[in-house]
Amino acid sequence: MAGTLAALLGTALALDRLFPPPLARLADLSVTVTDRKGVPLRVFTNEAGAWRLPATVDDVSPLFLQLLLAYEDRRFENHAGVDPLAVMRAATQNLGAGRVVSGASTLTMQVARLLEPRPRTFGAKLIEAARAAQLEWRYDKREILGMYLTLAPYGGNIEGIRAASQMLLGKSPIELTAAEAALLVALPQAPSHLRPDRYPQRAQAARDKVLDRVGEAGTLSAKAIAEAKTEPVPSARLSLPAATPHLADRLRRAHPGRPTVVSTIDGGLQSAIEAMARRVAGTLSDHAGLAALVVDNRDRSVLAYLGSPDALDENRLGPIDMVRAVRSPGSALKPFIYGLGFDDGIIHPLTQIADVSTRFGDWAPRNFDRSFTGDLTVAEALQRSLNVPAVLVLDRVGPLRFAEAVRRAGARLVLPAGTTVPGLPVALGGASISLWDMTMLYSALARDGLAAPLRADPEMQEGPERRLLSAAAAQQVRAILEGSAPPPGVVQAQELRARGPVGLKTGTSYGFRDAWAFGVTGRYTVGIWVGRPDGTPSPGHYGRNTAAPLLFELFDQLPADRGRPAGPVTADAPPDLLRRLRPGDTGLVGHYQPDRLRLTFPVSDMVLEALGPDGAGEPLTLTASGGRRPLSWMIDGRRIAYSPIAREVVWRPNGPGTVRVTVLDADGRSDSATVEIR
Repeated sequence: MAGTLAALLGTALALDRLFPPPLARLADLSVTVTDRKGVPLRVFTNEAGAWRLPATVDDVSPLFLQLLLAYEDRRFENHAGVDPLAVMRAATQNLGAGRVVSGASTLTMQVARLLEPRPRTFGAKLIEAARAAQLEWRYDKREILGMYLTLAPYGGNIEGIRAASQMLLGKSPIELTAAEAALLVALPQAPSHLRPDRYPQRAQAARDKVLDRVGEAGTLSAKAIAEAKTEPVPSARLSLPAATPHLADRLRRAHPGRPTVVSTIDGGLQSAIEAMARRVAGTLSDHAGLAALVVDNRDRSVLAYLGSPDALDENRLGPIDMVRAVRSPGSALKPFIYGLGFDDGIIHPLTQIADVSTRFGDWAPRNFDRSFTGDLTVAEALQRSLNVPAVLVLDRVGPLRFAEAVRRAGARLVLPAGTTVPGLPVALGGASISLWDMTMLYSALARDGLAAPLRADPEMQEGPERRLLSAAAAQQVRAILEGSAPPPGVVQAQELRARGPVGLKTGTSYGFRDAWAFGVTGRYTVGIWVGRPDGTPSPGHYGRNTAAPLLFELFDQLPADRGRPAGPVTADAPPDLLRRLRPGDTGLVGHYQPDRLRLTFPVSDMVLEALGPDGAGEPLTLTASGGRRPLSWMIDGRRIAYSPIAREVVWRPNGPGTVRVTVLDADGRSDSATVEIR
């Protein structure tokens, strides 16, 4: 007998190893993306298309567990997967009635059937019994209950107690009343037949049957049962949270296999912004969209993320995430052009600059209102977003240097098709960029000029901080923007003004295709985009009248503590920088070196893709500013060109590798950059 028992035990262990419990369905869970406090923002169906949320004994009301065990499996705590007494009872009742009137499935056997669905046959019952014994061998009772609570069907594609409680009752299963608990005990018996959203009378009868049965077992008092029967059965199916659809999908894909993903989103703020977007969408054209981003400058965490007013609205191309889409920023890049001008010693906020009709080659930019102001300060030119002054400064800074500064800060600037080198039109929207990257750049104004990747995922590693502007230049730019007038119709009340000014900059792309607004305070950065995702014009809608009012409305949703303002524009300008900067001026005006020689392209640490498919070098234009001509050009110390008049030369790389580019002027001054050729 001992040998036989040992053989049986060995066989059972071998079968357990060869055929472990199939847990694939238990692993196929809905993914929940939460806000920073753990409150669900969006829930996704699982791979099978079901709403199935993981659940444990601790997630549900103790009353529900009492009713479940009293109705389904009274001896659950004592049997080893199969209840012999229940089997004998069911067999006696079924034989006496001549048909199946009672079952003997334990909760563990039901879990086995849920893990591995089979047709209802006698053979399937035997397999379920064996699997139940296997589950009891491997797992404790609480774990088995957790499997049931996760997989139990509740009609349609609702599975598990958490999804059922939220979608049928609108609450967590930890909060269930006796009537609600009885309903959720009854529904898995025949989930399609008892769906309360389709057959509320059947669902109520099944609930009352559970109440009567547990009353007979003494689990509930007669009074409690009578009160529970008076509660109505829910007749509608609710939706699970569906906020931040674009960001939530991105985070879900970044953490495959994880049932819960935490974000940096502030749930209350996100809800307010989504409500605002739905309201505003009705005032826009039928095909227009809206995107918004709110960032906490202290740690660059994203507090709110809106890719579109409605991700399911095909008419507005809602599935497109306009936070990440690349669009023309119009004038929104101007603050960084001026900031580089401050750093390069070209201008000061009080420098007099000319806003007059000017031709740059074959291009003559005009202001939004098609007029010119004449002489004014750089600060006024930026506040009024005048075009000619911005192009004048970019002409001195260098479009290549500007584009490289933006790239090194971590932003992606996309040039028009067929364009390989940025030009002066970049100042007015002649290149494209995303709302995500633009908001990151503006956040750097409140971070002493240091740019770093934004964070919507709290687990994201701290990205490297890269210098976009000096701390002084960033402070000057932000101070100028704080002096910008609010848009028409926006008058901040005294209590709002006490919160501190918002550094405002707007932008409108060519043809009214994109309207932008950006706001910066010491603590927050907000970015807004309004337009049609298909790129067609929205006449009459531009940054100042469409996007800026929404920006201030959004700032009103933020806490009163906005951080310290940048303060007034500094007035201690060197005398050299207070002269007029006019079209036709040559050279750079520095603090102490009026004609400093500078290599404007390339700049150090650049990666230049300058080799064709055959490995031959493509022509590169090397440019410099300042210094006294003639200029000599060298690659790795070997002179390649001599330019007595021009400040640029064309050079073809010999092949891949790292090279040092040097320009030398007539006085022996030089400037160099080390770049990589690919």
